[in-house]
Amino acid sequence: HQTLLYHWARLIELLHNAENTIRLLDDPEITSTDIRKKVEPKAARGISSVEAPRGTLIHDYETDENGLITNVNLIVGTTHNNASMNMSVKSAAIDLIKDGKYDQGILNKVEMMIRAHDPCLSCATHRLDGKLGVKIDIVDPEGNKLATFSN
Repeated sequence: HQTLLYHWARLIELLHNAENTIRLLDDPEITSTDIRKKVEPKAARGISSVEAPRGTLIHDYETDENGLITNVNLIVGTTHNNASMNMSVKSAAIDLIKDGKYDQGILNKVEMMIRAHDPCLSCATHRLDGKLGVKIDIVDPEGNKLATFSN
């Protein structure tokens, strides 16, 4: 589980997509001026997925007989990446806390593992100073808090 290799994978995807864009620009079906199909409102459900920089997006929409959206379910890349991000943070903690010794420096390394997954945590973590706002509680095997670090 090499977390920082995500950046290399994204770079490869970027190159592939740039090359694919050139091919798509020559596709008359995509570059056609006939871009809108007239539809009548009806009760329906539509589900689709697309790859995006943060991971796979799954959109699921339901409409009523007037075509108004009545239900939406979005599964975003951060949801798919959450387990891997948690494993990376755990791995970093195991590697960085040795013999019960820890310091403020582990905060930066744990934050690096979180940022490598590029989570979209919206306003919950964005601050004017650009910091992620990470807080780490160090606990012993019984769950007793030994220390807290934050930025």
